[in-house]
Amino acid sequence: MSKLLEDNATKIIEILKKTYPDAQCSLNFKNPFELLVAVVLSAQCTDERVNKTTPAIFEKYNTPLAFSKIDIHELEQLIHPCGFYHTKAKNLKACAQKLVDDFNGEVPKTMEELTSLPGVGRKSANVIMLNAFNNPVGIAIDTHAKRICNRLGLSKETEPLKIEKDLLKILKKEYIKDANHLLVYHGRNLCTARNPKCIDCPLNKLCTYYQKSK
Repeated sequence: MSKLLEDNATKIIEILKKTYPDAQCSLNFKNPFELLVAVVLSAQCTDERVNKTTPAIFEKYNTPLAFSKIDIHELEQLIHPCGFYHTKAKNLKACAQKLVDDFNGEVPKTMEELTSLPGVGRKSANVIMLNAFNNPVGIAIDTHAKRICNRLGLSKETEPLKIEKDLLKILKKEYIKDANHLLVYHGRNLCTARNPKCIDCPLNKLCTYYQKSK
């Protein structure tokens, strides 16, 4: 990676930090397991919908042991608003049982162990590592992060893992913690999938997409 790209990445994060000083995880949770459940439910579903769905669930079930004992049909009904409820319910039940059997009912704190859980991929594990344990080892690449990294020229890759590797090469360690939250906020507010607000964007002078569109 070139020095110019590293410098641009630093400028981009600094600008985004000033633009979105309150950027943080938008999923509501009180403990690591609640976050794990919320992250699984957020697949192909908005965080807003997840936050409306989880309070009723966590009021009765907020531990791996409790989840492992829920009737699968009841769980499907509880998470139905989040979509893909058959698959998500199956994964959550299996995940809870594995936590009980293999991790003493605790959410593990390493990437390798987290990604061994049913329904938890690398993106989800990155979210949990950062927001539950304040120990970011990577960057969650969701649709916002992918789109923005491509537009800004931070990565030409299309696969999330490859984009993440590109970012980890050019970002300073102290920026890894903030990167995903900032990219999500920017994607929701200005750099939208359709009709991005390029004129209003504080990054437009650093943006490959905007420079080409002028």
